[in-house]
Amino acid sequence: MKFEFGKDAKNHIKSSPSLTELYKEIQGELKEVEEQLKLFSDPSNKLISEINTYIFRNTGKRIRPALLLLCTKLISYNGSEHILMCSLVEALHTASLIHDDIIDNSDLRRGQETVHLRWGPNITVLLGDYLYIKALGLSLQSEYPKIIELLTDTSSQMVEGELFEYAMSGNLDIREDEYLDIIRKKTASLFSSTCQIAGVLGEIPGEEEEYLAEFGMNFGMSFQIIDDLLDYTGEESSLGKPVLSDLSEGRITLPLIYSLNNGNASNRKMISEFLKDKSANKKSQVIELVKSNGALEYTFKKAEEFSDLSKNNLKEFPDSLHRQALSSLSDFVLFRNK
Repeated sequence: MKFEFGKDAKNHIKSSPSLTELYKEIQGELKEVEEQLKLFSDPSNKLISEINTYIFRNTGKRIRPALLLLCTKLISYNGSEHILMCSLVEALHTASLIHDDIIDNSDLRRGQETVHLRWGPNITVLLGDYLYIKALGLSLQSEYPKIIELLTDTSSQMVEGELFEYAMSGNLDIREDEYLDIIRKKTASLFSSTCQIAGVLGEIPGEEEEYLAEFGMNFGMSFQIIDDLLDYTGEESSLGKPVLSDLSEGRITLPLIYSLNNGNASNRKMISEFLKDKSANKKSQVIELVKSNGALEYTFKKAEEFSDLSKNNLKEFPDSLHRQALSSLSDFVLFRNK
C-alpha cells in the first residue's frame, strides 16, 4: 500500500510553480550568496578549503537564503547586508548537518558521501565547530546587535534540540509534544531567525518583525514534518539517502509516534526488533505498518496545519508578488517529494 495525496493535492502539485520559478526574482542575489559562502574557505588552509568546497558545491534548495531574500523584498529593504546574513544562516545550517551526520553515522547526504565518511569523524567535528564559530564571528560585522543575539540564541537552540533528540534515540515512549519540541529547536528555530533577520535589517515595527519570526517558525515545522514523512514515502534516488534512515539511526518521528499510539503490543515489538537487527524484512514490515494505519495521513495533516499557519502570518503584510512567492514556497515545501 502506498500513501497517496488527495485529488486536490495532486492538482495543486501539477499547477504549482517550480522552485526555479519561485526564485526567479532572487536568482542574482542567490549567486551573490554563493560568492559569500567562499568566506568559509580559508585559502591558507588547504584542508578547510578542500572540505568547504566539497560541502558547498552541492547547493541543494538553499531554502533559508531564499526565505531571507524574499522576506527582505516583502518589506522593501534596500540595503546590502542581507547577502552576508544569507551566507551565515546557510553556514549554520550546514554545520548542523555535518554534526548530525556524525551522530547518526550517516554515509550519504544529498546523494554524496558525508564529510565524516570521507575525512573521518575527528576532522569533521572540528569542521562543524569551525563553521559555527566562523558564522557567529562574521555576524559581528552587522550594525544590528539583535542579529548577533538571534544567531547566537538560535545556535544554542539547535544544539539543545540535537542533544534532546539524541537522548531520546530509540525511545518508543517519546510523546508527540516532545517530538515537536525537538524539531522546533533543531530545525524551525533557524527558519524563524532567518525570516526575523530580514525584519531587523528592514527596521520594521516589532509586531511585524514578530509576524516574520512566526512565519519562519511555522514554515520550519511544516518543512521538518514533511522531511520525516518522506523517510517513509520517498525514494532513495530522490532523497539522496536510504528510505527509513531516521528510524535506522534511532530517530522516532511523527509517523512512528502515531503508529505506536494507535497500534497494539505486537506492533511495538516489531519496531523494537527492527531497531536491534535492521534487516530488510523488518524494514518492509515497519514501512507497511506505518502506511496502513493512517500514520502518513495524520503526519501530512499536521504539516499542513503548520503550513496554513505560516501563510496566515503572511496575511499581515500587503499583498505583493513577494508575499505570493513566500506563500507558494510554503506550498512547495508541503507537497515536495524530496
